[in-house]
Amino acid sequence: MTTSTIENPLGGRTAIIGTGTRAAMYIRGIAERPSSRVVALLEPNSIRAKYYNDILSSLGAPTVPVYRPEQFKEMLEKEKVETVVVTCVDSLHHLYIIRALEAGVRVLTEKPMTVDVEKCRAILDAVERTGRHLTVTFNYRYNPTHEAVKRVIAEGTIGEVLSVNFEWLLDSVHGADFFRRWHREKATSGGLLVHKAGHHFDLVNWWIDSTPATVVGMGRLAFYGEENGRKHGWVKETYERARGSDAAKSDPFSLNLEDDETLVDLYQNAEGEDGYHRDQSVFASSDSKNPITIEDDMSLLVRYRCGATMTYHLTAYSPWEGYRVMFNGSKGRLELHVCESEYRLPSSKENKENGMTGLIHGLGVLPHEGETKVTLHPLWEKPRTLDVGVDHTAHGGGDIRMMSVLFGPREGEVVDTGDASKRSATERDGALALAVGLAGNESFKTGQFVDIASLGLGDLE
Repeated sequence: MTTSTIENPLGGRTAIIGTGTRAAMYIRGIAERPSSRVVALLEPNSIRAKYYNDILSSLGAPTVPVYRPEQFKEMLEKEKVETVVVTCVDSLHHLYIIRALEAGVRVLTEKPMTVDVEKCRAILDAVERTGRHLTVTFNYRYNPTHEAVKRVIAEGTIGEVLSVNFEWLLDSVHGADFFRRWHREKATSGGLLVHKAGHHFDLVNWWIDSTPATVVGMGRLAFYGEENGRKHGWVKETYERARGSDAAKSDPFSLNLEDDETLVDLYQNAEGEDGYHRDQSVFASSDSKNPITIEDDMSLLVRYRCGATMTYHLTAYSPWEGYRVMFNGSKGRLELHVCESEYRLPSSKENKENGMTGLIHGLGVLPHEGETKVTLHPLWEKPRTLDVGVDHTAHGGGDIRMMSVLFGPREGEVVDTGDASKRSATERDGALALAVGLAGNESFKTGQFVDIASLGLGDLE
């Protein structure tokens, strides 16, 4: 299929699809920019929609009408929408992406682009049919440290990249949070290989300028869930959700919604309309109302078309949060070490700073940030630490830079574009990142190597 880099794809009259926590960055960011404005929200829960209308009002922007999912077409026409930002549950992304493309509206979607092969094919078919493209918000591309790594590799400093070792650690607060909410169900999130690791697979595709060819992996639920919780001594009595549970009071992994005003406003107060519980037990039993069907410990081996291989490991129960990436090249080695949080404490009224801070996207950063370091090891030379830009705001500064590139600068701000043309990701990039996760999930089930071509996503070269 044909793809192209999107130039000035977004802005103007913008509708936000879904008002969970990720919508905060877009609603706040757009309201702060003169070239764009939010003109509508599409959200079935009126309490959550009101929360974001209140944010708009607090920023001096007008409140906007709220539409239900079945009113999507009506919203586009009535509000003269030019751009939609898709931030709803992952498994529903395709519904709005496809209909917006068909209506001639510009589309920005949160990663992952979608959650399974069939939905991905449907999106790529819509792109081919309409001749229009979409933007996938891989905000880690906009991180200045990641951009520096891209430059070093592109300049040939370590020669041809022959292999990559990638370890990503989610800590016992952030990592556990995927097991408290809808992400714990593979049908809605695709599992962490799709929802979270899509960031990482896109980075590697982008860093080494190649596409994945073959994937094999192993994954399991090793830490969370009732059986593991009892075996490792973390839980004695199971419960469905923390609110109203005495058993949750002694569980350091439980989430008390009342400790965080934002969670109260967005979820606790909204439960009456949709019955969604944001504080489910990470040690839920297999016969829970919403059982855990995703993995928390995943390993992959990936071969790329350029011949390079990658070993990848994702852990969702680590004491600290961050990642290590090692590039082995024909002329040397490049090492990236990022410690986003050195340790975490259980969430409580006394330890708000160490609890949920940073989990509400766009409203904070992880506490106790550690060192970010890029080290170059040339063959036959002493290693040296490279001077790279380090930013500890959301996603290493990626969110702020991405918003400025996609929606224009705030008043008095100069856009830090860097290599913006290479940072912008289209449906091709979204599908390639997704393909690694989908092939990994398939390999988990079959124990076999999976060729990316066998997924039937077309020619993504």
